[in-house]
Amino acid sequence: MHLPSKPLTGLKVIELGSLIAGPFAARICAEFGAEVIKVESPDGGDPLRKWRKLYEGTSLWWFVQARNKRSITLNLKHQQGLEVLKKLLSEADILIENFRPGVLEKLGLGWEVLHALNPKLVMVRLSGFGQSGPMKDQPGFGAVGEAMGGLRYITGFEDRPPVRTGISIGDSIAALWGVIGALMALRHREVNGGQGQVVDVALYEAIFAMMESMVPEFDVFGFIRERSGNIMPGITPSSIHTSSDGKHIQIGANGDAIFKRFMQAIDRHDLAEDPALASNDGRDARRDELYGVIDRWVGGLPLEQVLATLNRAEVPASRIFSAEDMFSDPQYLAREMLLSAKLPDGKPFKMPGIVPKLSDTPGGVEWTGPQLGEHTEQILAALGYSNEVVAELRRNGAI
Repeated sequence: MHLPSKPLTGLKVIELGSLIAGPFAARICAEFGAEVIKVESPDGGDPLRKWRKLYEGTSLWWFVQARNKRSITLNLKHQQGLEVLKKLLSEADILIENFRPGVLEKLGLGWEVLHALNPKLVMVRLSGFGQSGPMKDQPGFGAVGEAMGGLRYITGFEDRPPVRTGISIGDSIAALWGVIGALMALRHREVNGGQGQVVDVALYEAIFAMMESMVPEFDVFGFIRERSGNIMPGITPSSIHTSSDGKHIQIGANGDAIFKRFMQAIDRHDLAEDPALASNDGRDARRDELYGVIDRWVGGLPLEQVLATLNRAEVPASRIFSAEDMFSDPQYLAREMLLSAKLPDGKPFKMPGIVPKLSDTPGGVEWTGPQLGEHTEQILAALGYSNEVVAELRRNGAI
């Protein structure tokens, strides 16, 4: 059986850095066929290997974040280790790094050096505040980017302090921008005859770019969007409600025709036919009244009955899914969003599926995150290093 090729087959990606933003960007490349070589320190490697829930000493997150990648250990404080990295970069298409700005420059691997070494190289740089500006040298994690980019300010309830989302969303969104930028740069290189270039992604800007109409609303009206809990301000009705069996459901009935169907389905024909509620501005003016009606209806029924009624009326809605809900959900299963894999000792486990779905050249998972330095000898042999030289590099502490 002929397996379809993947869209990034033939690209070589070198990953420097650790934890979330850079490695997640590289993971996406690896899932879609790029050869991703993750460079790690011989002294423990990526700290993500020890983050959150561990299985026999290794993070389960690691097995997902580093899937399809190969791991080489290089001591970048050793001149021979740097020379190996330069050789890797001389043959690479993309470098993804998320060090603090200036770290690579101190190693003698600034953009000017790398561009001269490999003019076709695309360098994706993910950092807290970008490669320029007065804050460029400050450390900045995803949480700080979420705060500065505006997301934390509007997240939570109006009578309480801001809260975080349940994941490191700032890092992940920055990673997506990094991949988008890399593909744009490759398009320019390959179609327009350009050379490699730098893709500069600041975590706070990655979040700021997602903030919808925040900027013009403040500039034109002086309006500052505040925390609003579960409702979507200015768009009604769209909120979370609680059923009689204590379960939570998101209902989005803010389309004009959808709202009418919703009200008919719950026997509120008076509201369905009220001309003042036929458009969003009228509904938003009576937001509290409408949410009271919906709260009472949902609160009087068990979740499954609420969902069945809304599905028949074609009103967008969903239970608030836990991981347990996902494992038995027909949609998740039909879309292969829970892939079967094996841990190093053979124990089966599930990992997230591939996004997006490509019809002709789909991504896939070939193996889970590697052991530290698992592919060092293999990668060095491909670079032309003999067994004797590899042994010397190991003795010298370069690898």
